[in-house]
Amino acid sequence: MDRIALIADVHANLTALKAVLEDIEKRNISKIYCLGDIVSKSVNPDIVIDIIKDKCEVILKGNCDEIFSSERALTRKFWTRMKIGEKRAKFLRELPIMHEFYFSGKLIRLFHASPYSLEHIYNPIYYKHNTIYHNKIITDPMELFNNTEFIGKSKKDKIPDVVGYAHLHMPNLFQVKDKTLFNTGSVGALQNISEASYVVLEGFLDSEKTGNMSISNIKVKYDISKEIQYIKSSDIPSKEELLTYLKNK
Repeated sequence: MDRIALIADVHANLTALKAVLEDIEKRNISKIYCLGDIVSKSVNPDIVIDIIKDKCEVILKGNCDEIFSSERALTRKFWTRMKIGEKRAKFLRELPIMHEFYFSGKLIRLFHASPYSLEHIYNPIYYKHNTIYHNKIITDPMELFNNTEFIGKSKKDKIPDVVGYAHLHMPNLFQVKDKTLFNTGSVGALQNISEASYVVLEGFLDSEKTGNMSISNIKVKYDISKEIQYIKSSDIPSKEELLTYLKNK
């Protein structure tokens, strides 16, 4: 059987990424797919991009990747944009939105957030009605299986059997009618302090023949003090805000 590690929302957290990659290696998993949001929120976006490029077979674009690789980010000299430089920004800009493949007879589709944009949110736990995302809330989970122009699909294309997404920083896995929906959780979001999350798929890659398949969420502990030291040593403008937040967690 084949095994694929799905990581997402690393958010420039080098310490968490290293811990997750070490865990993946211990499990003898050679294929790694990244569902986006490589940068923003912590202080090693350049190193993290380079590692992701080296380790991941599939890399998708997240909303933060789009924002910080943009011309606007360059014009306004955002710290992350200056840190990654033009070559890495170009790499982020050119990342694909979606990836799909057959796995043990199931068509699996992956994207960062939704088939509508990089920011639309489906959260099975609660809805963010009173936030900036209030007009981008998806309430029907079946909408995540839709074929849309945003992901380059039309009504003629096959509807996926399984959808994997990220963006929420909270892992989930459940059945929707005859479909399966899962969220990878986050590797490096700092609100999930000292705990990283990723998913392992086990089955038969590129096989349209029905076979055994599993979807497992993995939790990895990491030393948050190392990431705090990276933040303290950086010149990121939001340093004190980040450190205060982590102190109060």
